[in-house]
Amino acid sequence: MKTVDLRSDTVTQPTPAMREAMMAAPLGDDVFGDDPSVNALQDQIAALTGKEAALFMSSGTQSNLCAMMAHCGRGDEYIVGQNAHTYRYEGGGAAVLGSIQPQPLAQDAQGQMRLADLEAAIKPDDPHFARSRLLCLENTWNGHPMPDAYLDSMTALARQHGLATHLDGARVFNAAVAAAGVGGNPLAALRAITDRFDSVSVCFSKGLGAPVGSALCGSRELIDRARRWRKMVGGGLRQAGLLAAAASHALDHHVNRLADDHALAQRLAKGLAGINGITVRTAQTNIVFADVADNRGPDLLAHLERQGVLATGLIGLRFVTHLGVDAAGVDRALAAVRGFFDQPVAAGSASRGRAVY
Repeated sequence: MKTVDLRSDTVTQPTPAMREAMMAAPLGDDVFGDDPSVNALQDQIAALTGKEAALFMSSGTQSNLCAMMAHCGRGDEYIVGQNAHTYRYEGGGAAVLGSIQPQPLAQDAQGQMRLADLEAAIKPDDPHFARSRLLCLENTWNGHPMPDAYLDSMTALARQHGLATHLDGARVFNAAVAAAGVGGNPLAALRAITDRFDSVSVCFSKGLGAPVGSALCGSRELIDRARRWRKMVGGGLRQAGLLAAAASHALDHHVNRLADDHALAQRLAKGLAGINGITVRTAQTNIVFADVADNRGPDLLAHLERQGVLATGLIGLRFVTHLGVDAAGVDRALAAVRGFFDQPVAAGSASRGRAVY
């Protein structure tokens, strides 16, 4: 039976049409700047995000790293959420490789920092302090689309104090589709989000379904600096048009269908909410978080895997819908969860003493 893989939207496989586009892509050497498929993608995503230029990257981590090093120098500081991906889950690259000091701030359950905390964290121009240079935000955050008012207030305060702004937009198309609503224009919603920022990192290998790649979008000057950093960190790819063609296909064909992933996530959340022993903590866009009663999270994950359903428990029980999951797969996952809670709790359960997911 086919596995229902709800671990992440990074597990998608290229569709047959995407594979055809990849095989038909005209190629060149992107390090020399003459891969036509890469150049076309960069022009396309720059236009969609309203920026002067864009640079194709191998991953979102690389895109964010090159952005931070293009914005900041040694001894500079970026201000970021305590649980933001750029701070917590990217290996400390800005500090280790860029000598850029992170200044993490507390976030609420929706991933938002307090405006007062941001203002208090911005350092005066004094040699005792790192130079505050950059504010990094994330949209979506754990599946939460960031409200317009929040983005407006945070970026306005940053500009008031002379800070540049960067958006980790790994799932910004999910945020745009959510903002547009039924019958709306997600590309217009995307621009409304990205216009607030000096630079934006966009991931193609999550909900959009491409196998590899992200893009950093910003001014020509910023992208020129980022290109040098990309080369330094080993991101100068050669015939990268094979990958760029997949990303272009995703932009052309997979944006509107993100609404299907969001609807499936709601279907999953509603089903989980009806199961005794599961508490749905949040269900936004294509990500569902839940808590499991009686410390049984690890046992549930093991049971699901035996039933051909995969999820994760790193930061809470998490299910992610995507291009490779349909309604039947969601219903299989729900049936497997129900089956677990229908079983009697075994004595000496493996989950005893472990943290609740």
